[in-house]
Parts: sequence; C-alpha cells; structure tokens
Amino acid sequence: MKYSMYKLLKKWFGFSDKAKLTEDDIMKKFLIVGLGNIGEKYTHTRHNIGFKILDHLAETNAVSFETVKLGDVATLKIKGRTLILLKPSTFMNLSGKAIKYWLEKEKIPLENLLVVTDDLNLPFGSLRLKTKGSDGGHNGLKDTQDKLQTVKYNRFRFGISDEFSKGRQVDYVLGEWNEEENSKLDERLKISAELIKSFALAGVNTTMNQFNGK
Repeated sequence: MKYSMYKLLKKWFGFSDKAKLTEDDIMKKFLIVGLGNIGEKYTHTRHNIGFKILDHLAETNAVSFETVKLGDVATLKIKGRTLILLKPSTFMNLSGKAIKYWLEKEKIPLENLLVVTDDLNLPFGSLRLKTKGSDGGHNGLKDTQDKLQTVKYNRFRFGISDEFSKGRQVDYVLGEWNEEENSKLDERLKISAELIKSFALAGVNTTMNQFNGK
C-alpha cells in the first residue's frame, strides 16, 4: 500500500519513472549543424565545408538525409546517443532560424548543440572546437548568435586559410577547393567526423583536448 501511494505521489508531482527516462533521453540527444548554402553550384565550395563534413558522417554511417522544414535532416544513433544532423536550407545568412527551430522542435539543450563551420583564420584543415566566441565576421554564426541570443554555444571551426588577395574574400570562400586541398580533404573529413562523434560520446572538454590543432 505504501509503495503504491509513493508511486502515485511521484506521478502527481511529475516525478514518474517515465519522466526521468524522458529527461535522460533529452540529454542524450544532440543537434549537429553543418553550415552552408543550398544548390549544386555551392556543393564543392570552401564555404560549404559544414555540409561536406555532415555528408561524410552520414555516408560513412549509412544514414540518409531527408528534406524537411528549414533543412535536410538525418538521424544517427551511436552508443545510446542520438545525433540529429542538420543542413539548413535557409542559406548561410539565415542559419540561425533553422538552428533555433530544430533545437526547440527536438527539445535539445543548448549545450548539446554543435555548429560546424568554415574559418578563414585557421590554416587549411585545422580543427578547432570552442564552447563560445564571437562570430568572427561569419554571417552564419552572426545569425545564429542573433537568433539564440547568446555567444555561448559549441562551434567546430574547420580551417580554410586566407590565401586570397585583397578584395577577393567572397570569391575565395565561394570558390572550389584547389587540387592540393582536394588531395588532403578526405583525411580531414574522416578526422572531423571522429571529432563530432567524440563530442557526443566523450563531451566537449575531452574532445577539445584530443582534437584541437590536430
């Protein structure tokens, strides 16, 4: 009798076993967002490295993207974790709209968000995971910061270097990888995918220590 009343009280006050499991499930769910622009003409550009990394992660784990509201989404399950991979269809400058929508739709806590983006300030292929920071002039990060109203969200920056002449930045980031970069890209994509899986499985701090500068 006492045990039954205890269970009933737990249910009344919202402490049921089911509620606890739901909370655990939420903490094991992650939103991994690759930034880029939709359309075939952008597919192989430096600015679309976020899309390219997520495509590699999905392909090597045999999951497929489906076109849904505000983007293409794939679901990857790894060792009890659920990774929702999102490629926004809003174009780079409105990335935050899709990110905010999918965070809220899937009830994913902000600390379980990872935004994958290109970075001109890092040498080609360099990997840098950070838990906060400025947008650094990147329009996708700028809109994300505006929509989330915080700079405290995890971002994985992939270096594309700054090997362009004055006034040619837009042409450079929207340009395609050169032959030398392409020859190294597969290996960099593989390590990038491992970084993302580590983020979900081992946590952000362990992943930073293991992968930053790698």
